Amino acid sequence: MRRSSASLAYLFVNLATMLWASNIAFGRVLAGQIGPLTLTAVRVTVAGLLFVGLIRRLPPIERRLGRDWPVLLGMALTGVFGFPVLLYLALRFTTASNASLINGAGPLMTAVLAAVLLRERLRRHQALGAVISLAGVFLIIRGHGAAVQPAMINPGDLLMIGNVALWGLYSVLARLATRTRHVIAATAFSTWLALPFLYPAMLSEWQTTPPAVTPRLGLTLLYIGVFPAFVAFLAWNEGVRRAGPSGAMAFYNMLPVYGALLGALFLGETPGIGQLAGGTLVIAGGLIGAGLWRAARARLAQFTAPISEGP
Repeated sequence: MRRSSASLAYLFVNLATMLWASNIAFGRVLAGQIGPLTLTAVRVTVAGLLFVGLIRRLPPIERRLGRDWPVLLGMALTGVFGFPVLLYLALRFTTASNASLINGAGPLMTAVLAAVLLRERLRRHQALGAVISLAGVFLIIRGHGAAVQPAMINPGDLLMIGNVALWGLYSVLARLATRTRHVIAATAFSTWLALPFLYPAMLSEWQTTPPAVTPRLGLTLLYIGVFPAFVAFLAWNEGVRRAGPSGAMAFYNMLPVYGALLGALFLGETPGIGQLAGGTLVIAGGLIGAGLWRAARARLAQFTAPISEGP
């Protein structure tokens, strides 16, 4: 049962990261057509409407905002409001591939925050993985900054580093919320609680950055609202509930892989040596931090051990 639950958790997390990687690619495409606040408000509105129909299937107690509202509000401000706004803003300066690669440092931030806020033990292999991931992030931002202008760091890369911290905090809060709430209820309320902050911000943005409305833009926004904002958040929070924030964030390292592939296939982005080397370190650090490298080595040793011929 435990093995089956873990497999489902990793399946949910991989689905979420693949959909979020597509969101990064689309965010890069839409950078000049719509402002980050408007894009976030539209995607959250679409997801919020879908949650209205979904939450009706839950018991009445799950359909009420209870004493855990501060945690749900924290989820709304960090993961539903703050993270996508900073992401879309960052994509005005950096590439989709770079944004995806830097996102791979998420396990480091989540493990540290889980240790501080949830008192989860930060193990030695997690600390080692964190150091390796940090080295990878440094290579990515230095390599990309040099490509833009020597001796400079790309501002979009710096925004993505701050975004990693926001997402780590959101994951910890989601773990707290889903201890007492159904994952659908926690995700729905955190989505709705972000809307009162998003709408005034969107209207303010229209004064300087009105969206260029086209049928193609409408279809893209619909996709972002249904899949990255609705399906992916549900899948992610279910994965966090099953595996915990640190366990889920281990497979968050697939986001750089999916993001780099989508950037290369659809946006023509070709990562340089610094980005490739840094991305490799980020992913490797995440795998080491999750203990997957050690588990794979133990299983390999089990298969290659000499077979006993009897007593």
